[in-house]
Amino acid sequence: MAISVFDLFKIGIGPSSSHTVGPMRAAVLFVGALRERQLLERVTRLEVNLYGSLSATGIGHGTDRAVIMGLMGEWPDRIDPKQIAPRIAELLASGTLPLDGRLPVPFDWQRDMRLLDENLPYHPNAMTLVAVGEDGELHRDTYYSVGGGFVVDAEQAAAGQLDQDHTRLPYDFSSAEELLQLCKRHGLRVSELMLANEKAWRSEVDIRAGLLRLWDAMRECVDNGLSQEGILPGGLNVRRRAARLHRSLQELGKPNVIGSTMSAMEWVNLFALAVNEENAAGGRMVTAPTNGAAGIIPAVLHYYMKFNPEASDGDVVDYLLGAAAVGILCKKNASISGAEVGCQGEVGSACAMAAAGLAEVLGATPEQLENAAEIGLEHNLGLTCDPVGGLVQVPCIERNAIAAVKAINAAQMALRGDGEHFISLDQVIRTMRDTGADMHDKYKETSRGGLAVSAIEC
Repeated sequence: MAISVFDLFKIGIGPSSSHTVGPMRAAVLFVGALRERQLLERVTRLEVNLYGSLSATGIGHGTDRAVIMGLMGEWPDRIDPKQIAPRIAELLASGTLPLDGRLPVPFDWQRDMRLLDENLPYHPNAMTLVAVGEDGELHRDTYYSVGGGFVVDAEQAAAGQLDQDHTRLPYDFSSAEELLQLCKRHGLRVSELMLANEKAWRSEVDIRAGLLRLWDAMRECVDNGLSQEGILPGGLNVRRRAARLHRSLQELGKPNVIGSTMSAMEWVNLFALAVNEENAAGGRMVTAPTNGAAGIIPAVLHYYMKFNPEASDGDVVDYLLGAAAVGILCKKNASISGAEVGCQGEVGSACAMAAAGLAEVLGATPEQLENAAEIGLEHNLGLTCDPVGGLVQVPCIERNAIAAVKAINAAQMALRGDGEHFISLDQVIRTMRDTGADMHDKYKETSRGGLAVSAIEC
């Protein structure tokens, strides 16, 4: 199985990669299957069944609306987030869903959008879509949203496949140990090895251009987050803070990372808050590697670009490639899904990735990069996913800011050493997987335990 940097970093919409981006993609894939089988024109009814975590927190995460947009033929990287609310309102008023954006199909929200309190095999984020015609059922398929916007169907899930990409890579690796051995044997830095692997899919020109487009989207997300004030949607009355914090920091004058470390860290907090407030509002962002943890990697990259006068586009490319190497290891050997292993799989993975990316652009050896990632992930082990009200707001927004600062510290600690350390990254990733398996379901994105119920009880 081959995973590209562009699988881990995808432009989409908030508030969740697994509960919004993934379900929308699944619904579009379902429409595509109907088209291939020449069944679209025969559909007279559609049924959406959400299971497990998609059912438990799907309303707060916008899963129901995302599926509808997908059935209308919209992709998460292309849809205008501002058009979702009016189009949902139109559907509710008319009782008609434009399948594939053009074929009117009756849709009764109360009857056809079903949130079921049960789990399907293979993964907590499950959904079944059914198309019915005049003579009965035409087609059904079950999809699993396995984190970071990745989607597999029932057949793939049964076979244990994350996807069907079997591209042959020049430097394929499935463990940090293998990655370090390849770097040593071929005299490559981690970003150089990753770039060589990416060339199996596209040219170097396209790789660099694509990564810079992701950086543009990250910057736009921060800018949007800094320009908005008011209350986030969802009913918790959480107030946006990024715009106010931005004005406060601007009044302090130009920050200096050497003379005022506290000020620099406040800017890191700002960048992370801006991204995750925009995510909570359903805005456009980059999964990094998920939406719930989308603020960490951009915040650390913004930190590096803002405080390093010699920073360049080449650093952006190397940062994202170095981060992606660690993300691939987390995805292959554990999970980046909060519904599967808790928030350690989202914020923990993103923290490790950001630490690795920063270490890479600061000149780390492959061993130091692996150490930075290990520190970042180790100190997020056991982190639960317990969003209050099923919304990606509390504690998710602040959690991204804390993890971004932690990633910077992890990189600094690793760069002060020679790469040798007691616990390996592979061991920490395995521990994350095992801890997630032991974790009670109420702490894995169901909003049935932890802060999610404590806040209500208080």
